Amino acid sequence: MFIDEATITVKAGRGGDGCSSMRREKYVPLGGPDGGDGGDGGSVFLEAVAGVDTLLDMVGRHHWSATDGSPGQGKKKAGKNGPDLIIRLPPGTLVYDAITGLLLADMVPAGRSVCIAHGGRGGKGNYRFTTATRQAPDYAQPGLPGDSRDLKLQLRLIADVGLIGKPNAGKSTLLSRLSAARPKIADYPFTTLVPQLGIAELDADRRLVLADIPGLIGGAAEGAGLGLDFLRHIERTRMLVHLVDILPLDGQSPLEAYQTIRQELFNYSPRLAAKPEILVANKMDLSGAAEALADLRQAMPGRQIYAISAVAGSGLRPLLEMLWASVERAPDGQVIVDQPLPEKVPDQPRPVRRKLTEPAAKAEPDAEDAALLAEIQAMKADDVRKGRFYRRGKK
Repeated sequence: MFIDEATITVKAGRGGDGCSSMRREKYVPLGGPDGGDGGDGGSVFLEAVAGVDTLLDMVGRHHWSATDGSPGQGKKKAGKNGPDLIIRLPPGTLVYDAITGLLLADMVPAGRSVCIAHGGRGGKGNYRFTTATRQAPDYAQPGLPGDSRDLKLQLRLIADVGLIGKPNAGKSTLLSRLSAARPKIADYPFTTLVPQLGIAELDADRRLVLADIPGLIGGAAEGAGLGLDFLRHIERTRMLVHLVDILPLDGQSPLEAYQTIRQELFNYSPRLAAKPEILVANKMDLSGAAEALADLRQAMPGRQIYAISAVAGSGLRPLLEMLWASVERAPDGQVIVDQPLPEKVPDQPRPVRRKLTEPAAKAEPDAEDAALLAEIQAMKADDVRKGRFYRRGKK
């Protein structure tokens, strides 16, 4: 099952308490304190692991807690540190604070590890507090609690090329012909319900990762269809392949279908709409496709349009070569997520600086303050009279 969003709570381990102990052995008089330190609590780490492609484990388990540290013991024995907890995530997962909404970590590339919650520090034993004037402390330090966070995880697939287009444009068929992926293919809209990844091999040294998302329709940026839920999966791609059905069955012209999808991309994210794009006309094996392609090229003068037939397999090799060359020239597809900025603190009036020769004006105390000052002065005078305080330098 493909799961790309989850909310979990992580909690690091608590530090173990320090031990308060006195050494008591035969023939060892005045053994002194020997309480050991408590162990540190385990931390929680997030790790991007290649091969993990869903957040299914996060949905079935909402609370992730590391182990607490062990308390200290006598004879200056330190407690055992709690083992760290490692949570395996798919590469490309964005980790947000569920309360503030701030981005905490972007789990790319595979192998990256981030400490998301630090374990509590263990308390010190009583032998740590011995001094020349305090040789037998009978207290120890308690362990500190570990960090706790509510996290929102959002997966964004990592691919070189993203396939976009209206439903039944032939994206799944193209993915199956270019790679070993086997997405569901049928003659009805929204056959693809979840994003699909495939690897297209041009030769032994050249590979492309393709991402196919469910078809887009008008109003996808406002939540119509399935596009809004999965458009984020192509934000990391370096470029887009816009697949157009040259003979659509819904009555729209190829140009109108193209403009509809472009408008939805812009409404969702102008940064996504600005990615390099290759326009591909599919289903060229149908009768009348050549005339429709000529009309489309006439309506979009100067725009290069690749003609293919995903079913028949025609035009795929030139398309792959063009994709490889375009991906090499395209900028890195890692998306930079904007974080909310803190509110600007209003400018405070600067304090007025007085000259050294100018004394500061003293406010006159009110009746209640005057009575309190008089009572304090009377208490001080009584203490001096009874000899509770002595001034240095006077005999």
